[in-house]
Amino acid sequence: MMIKAVMFDLDGTLVNSLYDLANAVNFCLEAEGFKTHSVEQYKQFIGNGVYKLIERSLPQTHRTPEQINAVKDKYLQHYKQHCSDDTVCYDGIKELVASLRAKGIKLAVITNKGQETADMVVKKLFGNEFSFVIGQNDETPLKPDPKSAKFVMEKLGFRSKECLFVGDSGVDMQTALNAGAIPIGVLWGFREKQELIENGAEYTVEYPARILEIIEELR
Repeated sequence: MMIKAVMFDLDGTLVNSLYDLANAVNFCLEAEGFKTHSVEQYKQFIGNGVYKLIERSLPQTHRTPEQINAVKDKYLQHYKQHCSDDTVCYDGIKELVASLRAKGIKLAVITNKGQETADMVVKKLFGNEFSFVIGQNDETPLKPDPKSAKFVMEKLGFRSKECLFVGDSGVDMQTALNAGAIPIGVLWGFREKQELIENGAEYTVEYPARILEIIEELR
C-alpha cells in the first residue's frame, strides 16, 4: 500500500508550543485574579480547542460560560502576539517534513488551535511545506470530528487508507479512526503512550524518522 499523504496534529506533534500556551493562559488567569498552573499541568489541558483549554484552567467554581469566554477573549488577544515566542519544532521534525516532501507525499496540518495562530506558527516554522493548514474556525468542527481530515483527502483525491494521521493525543487517534486514516501516535508530545493505545493508535513512534520507516513497511 502506497502512503500518499500525511496529516499532522500541530501542538505536541510538530511543535512544542507548551510554554507559549501555558504562559498565555497564566497571564490571563493572573489578570483575572485566579491561581496559575505549572507548565507541566497544561499538557492535560491542551487538545480540545481554546474553550476547553480555558475551562480546564479555571477553578471549578468559576467555570461558567461567561467567565470562560471572558478569559478566552483575553487569551486570544494575548496569545496572538506571543504564539511563537518559545514555540519550536521537535528534533527531527524538519528533516521528516523535508523527506516526506522529497518522496512526493502530500502534507497537511489539522489542529484544534485557532486558524489564525495555526497559520502564523506553521508559516514561521515551515514556510509553505504544507498543502493545507486547518485550524479551529467557524466552518469546521473540532477534532475528533473527521470533517477536516475527510476534506483534505477528498481535495487530494486519495483514499483514507493511503493517508496517515499523526498526533500526540487520544483525540488525534479518534480523528484518524473516524476518518478511516491510519492512526500514528507520537511519544514526544503532551500525552502518554497508554492514552494513544487506548484510543486506537496502530503505531506509536519514539522519533520522527520512524514514520518514514512505517511508510516503507506499508509498501
